[in-house]
Parts: sequence; structure tokens; C-alpha cells
Amino acid sequence: MGKVVADISISLDGFVAAPGADLEHGLGRGGEVIHGWVFAGHPIDSEVLCRGLDETGAVVMGRRLFDFVDGPHGWTDELGYGAGTDQATGGPPVIVVTHSPPPAWRLGDRFSFAGDICEAVARARSAACDRTAVVMGGADVVRQSVLLGLADELRIHLSPCLVGGGTALFPPGASRQPRLRQTDVVVSPHVTHLTYEVLT
Repeated sequence: MGKVVADISISLDGFVAAPGADLEHGLGRGGEVIHGWVFAGHPIDSEVLCRGLDETGAVVMGRRLFDFVDGPHGWTDELGYGAGTDQATGGPPVIVVTHSPPPAWRLGDRFSFAGDICEAVARARSAACDRTAVVMGGADVVRQSVLLGLADELRIHLSPCLVGGGTALFPPGASRQPRLRQTDVVVSPHVTHLTYEVLT
């Protein structure tokens, strides 16, 4: 069975989204800069993206992120996890963590729903077989996967930007902090890709 990887982009001041995140501004107002490296087209970043997608067998996301990617400003055939691939489903299966599944959604049968992060990760790991199950966001499900020891690795894409507030990945004052060991660093002009082993 493959590993579970929590994977998320973050600003230099520790936020995965800027203030004002909603269904129109999924990354907050001005938060697109956090993911600017994805669209910059640098060969180092493109290689990181392609390798990650090739390794992925299933994806876990939270309900707030799902509501955005399924909404009018969200994923399309050209933009989204697995967009433009030759997979018949348009990408890997996605398990959404929620206590209230929507009655309908536009993104199709590759999406299913689980009542908690433990169930979602277990289902993603099973669906991924010997490939990677990726916990991609938002901040809450990534944080839970790390703090509960469900993730084997944490991959941070550290963007050289400051957004001044918003959604923190690890807010101060948490009762438990993850134990991490850095295992890899890849640097481009647009971002620093950091990989950590999550220690139990």
C-alpha cells in the first residue's frame, strides 16, 4: 500500500489562503500569489507538479475546498487536479471530508464523501493501491492528517510572499505540535518545495 502525503502551498507568513476566502475568492482576496509558482512555468516547478500528479492514486479534501472547486470559479477540464490527463475520469478519485454531503455536484463520479478525516484517508489509501494518497487541503484536513499521524509526509510549497493574514496551516496555541524531519528541499525562483517525514 502506498504512502499518504499532505501537500499544500503556503505563504512565507504561514497562511494557505489570504483574508476573505469565499466561493468567488477560493484563496482569499489576493491569495492567488500563494499558488503563483504553479502557473509560472519554471521547469523545476513543472517537474515537481508532474511528478506529484503521476504518483497520485487518490485525493482527500475538505468540504470548504470542495465547495469552491465544484463552484462556478472552480475546477474545469483545463484546471484542477488531473485536468488535461488522459485518465478517463479526468483525474484520481477524490474523497471529501464532510458531515453533510451535497445532494448534487457538477464534478462527477470521481468525487465521494466521508464523515471524518480517518475514514477519508483510509478510503483514499485503499483506492490509491500502491500509489500515493494525497491530502491536498484545505488547511484543516491537512493539519488533522499530520497531527493525527495519518500522513506519512508533509510537503510544503513555500511561496516567497506575505499575505498578512487569512487561514493559517498551524495556528498558534495548538495543544499538539507535529514532529517533523526534513528529508528534501527543491528550490526554484518562485517557491521552495519542502518535504518532511511525519514522525510518530
